[in-house]
Amino acid sequence: MNIRTRLFFILFLFFCLYSFPQQKYTLSGSISEVASNETLIGVTVAIADLRTGVTTNEYGFYSITLPEGVYNIHVSYLGFQDIIQKIELSQDRKVNFQMREEAEVLEEVVVTDSGERLDIRKPQMSVNTMAVETIKKIPVILGEADVIKSILLLPGVTNAGEGASGFNVRGGSVDQNLILLDEATIFNSSHLFGFFSVFNPDAVKDIKLYKGGIPARYGGRLSSVLDIFQKEGNSKNFKFNGGIGAVASRLLAEGPIVKDKIAFLVGGRASYVHLFLPLFDVDNTAYFYDLNTKINYKLNDKNNIFLSGYFGRDVFGISESFVNTYGNAVGNFRWNHLFSDKLFSNLSLIYSDYYYGLKLDFVGFNWNSGIQNFNIKYDLKHYISDKLQINYGLNNIYYQFNPGKIEPSNSESGIIKEQLIQKYANEFAAYIDIEHSLTENLSLGYGIRFSHFTRLGQEELNVYQNDNPVLFNSELQIYQEAEPIEVSTPGRSESLATFNNLEPRISLAYTIDANSSIKASYTRLAQYLHLLSNTNSPTPLDVWTPSGTFIKPQLLDQSALGYFRTLSEGKYSLETEVFYKTIKNRIDYIDGANLIANDAIEQVILNGEARAYGLELLLRKNEGRFQGWLAYTLSKSEQRTPGRTATETGINAGQWYSTPYDKPHDISVFSSYELNKKWSINANFVYQTGQPTNYPIGQFEFQSLTVPYYGLRNEERLPDYHRIDVSATLTPKKNLGRKWQAEWVFSVYNLYNRKNAAAINFNRNRDNGVNEAVRTSIFGIVPAVTYNFKF
Repeated sequence: MNIRTRLFFILFLFFCLYSFPQQKYTLSGSISEVASNETLIGVTVAIADLRTGVTTNEYGFYSITLPEGVYNIHVSYLGFQDIIQKIELSQDRKVNFQMREEAEVLEEVVVTDSGERLDIRKPQMSVNTMAVETIKKIPVILGEADVIKSILLLPGVTNAGEGASGFNVRGGSVDQNLILLDEATIFNSSHLFGFFSVFNPDAVKDIKLYKGGIPARYGGRLSSVLDIFQKEGNSKNFKFNGGIGAVASRLLAEGPIVKDKIAFLVGGRASYVHLFLPLFDVDNTAYFYDLNTKINYKLNDKNNIFLSGYFGRDVFGISESFVNTYGNAVGNFRWNHLFSDKLFSNLSLIYSDYYYGLKLDFVGFNWNSGIQNFNIKYDLKHYISDKLQINYGLNNIYYQFNPGKIEPSNSESGIIKEQLIQKYANEFAAYIDIEHSLTENLSLGYGIRFSHFTRLGQEELNVYQNDNPVLFNSELQIYQEAEPIEVSTPGRSESLATFNNLEPRISLAYTIDANSSIKASYTRLAQYLHLLSNTNSPTPLDVWTPSGTFIKPQLLDQSALGYFRTLSEGKYSLETEVFYKTIKNRIDYIDGANLIANDAIEQVILNGEARAYGLELLLRKNEGRFQGWLAYTLSKSEQRTPGRTATETGINAGQWYSTPYDKPHDISVFSSYELNKKWSINANFVYQTGQPTNYPIGQFEFQSLTVPYYGLRNEERLPDYHRIDVSATLTPKKNLGRKWQAEWVFSVYNLYNRKNAAAINFNRNRDNGVNEAVRTSIFGIVPAVTYNFKF
């Protein structure tokens, strides 16, 4: 065959292949657990012959389009037995897999949830997933497994110290975290002012923390998204599990209403230390309780309905004269619909309410405040091919803000009933997100979110001269509150301000080889809600307020670059990232700002800017009897508010200053060792740079009083923070073969009794009259015992 003939033959083959492309078909279905029918999130469905695959979504659904042929489908999820099934694909097929948990594992191997494993090829970065079983191993204060305390061991995540509420991500504030429970917003994630979180680990199915590269379906916060899904309920058998601890107990029940079709889940927790206080002649009280509920109804192969809810309350009281009550209540109705084997949809109707109340009998009034929102969202996922997937959707949130309502507690109090001005707003968003494998080595994730925020009218609105509610006194060199020149009365139907923002996202992953990749991302986000707090650790009394005429939305730009590698065939993984982010319109407060019960909050607020940058490192050991990780973060977080004109000094003389959550060095170590079938040992070590604070730099005498004065903001730091926690879990031998399974958890928090400083206060010594620094510590060493059971 001569060259011309060969060339003609090659062109003919190419023409045939191009003219008669190989037929492709779609393999789709759901993946669940055999024992409970609980769908599994993040299960890998791989086709090794084609070096391709897909993972299940938040509802256990998968879809992949392949050329016609016969394939070995490999379904894997650590902690469960692999499934390898030969499937002939000559037409579109729906195949549901049920995975069996590995009840018998070799003594030298301990399995964990595969969600914690590193995915080299996916463009998604700055994301951490924690298995519920891992969370239950981590030693925490008073022995109660805690979602929030557990994520503090991850790189880039800190909080304001022991007993502090909320968490900070990559130098951001607490209000910059979007916390979702079954898609409903949780505005306060803490029980007992930060000692516990509101999430019952027994009811939790999946936890994912986005610190950057946030998909376009999320919006409204700048620093992170903590996305938590509750279990769906066992549709095969009735199951119970719970625990009895030193300060609280919990019980969860699940089972079928109609077997294999309708399932329920109900879980409750309550603390009870206050019951013992009267024995010590203490008339105070402090307790919490919460309730998780869910109903899962499988209508048919194409439709599922979920109804879920959460209700929690905290009560803190000093005798009967002061009672503080606060908590969250959320509800969500969701409808999953499968339009085709390639198009999955989810419609959600969501209600969320955060309530804060005070009963002050000693002054004769009650105080109630809170925030409510109603959210409708519709999300679709389109599996175009094994190389291209598209997510798109829209949502609309209506907000109602109650900054405070005062009512007399009795007719003799003399208090006049007063309602602080309520605020209203609406936030609409539409998005499209694309996951695209361009080549075998290069994958992209890109999308855009359009957000539209409307500040609606209210009963009264202050009007200021030159629209300036904050004045600068050039003689005293201080900012002062401006007096309104009139009060307008816009109706609820009017719009006080509107904001539109385009929020692009892009991330990419370039696979260097089978074990390593480089990833990069850019994210723009807009935040329209603000938590008004001038304390290092927000309190339940802090008030949320919307953007409007005088408060601009915060805007973030974040870039990140990372190197990711698996070692020793996946036994170890290494994640390293550098990030840099800037924030516009970050709220700052004038000196002496009063935020409580302030009906004109715009008079004490200025818009500034913030920035944060750093390096994160996470080294994991994923397999074997000894597992754990080392996390290290080197970072800087600061903000500034320069003068609005050349004559104004700005806040802190217009200079950059450390935010209250700036901690340059943060080291966390978690280790778990399976000693034998009866005993497992777990330990944490935490070290952090002390948080910024202010110390007096001098003092002066005024009318026989010694008055301290302070320098620029956050120039000093508390002493460095560190501690070690340990726990040991005993699983009795008699568990084998019994329906009743139990374990004892013995834990010690702060093993070496470190007196970490929550604050340093400066007081005058009554004996010698000399000013002195006094360290305030919350916890020393704290032992605890917990008994867990299931049947």
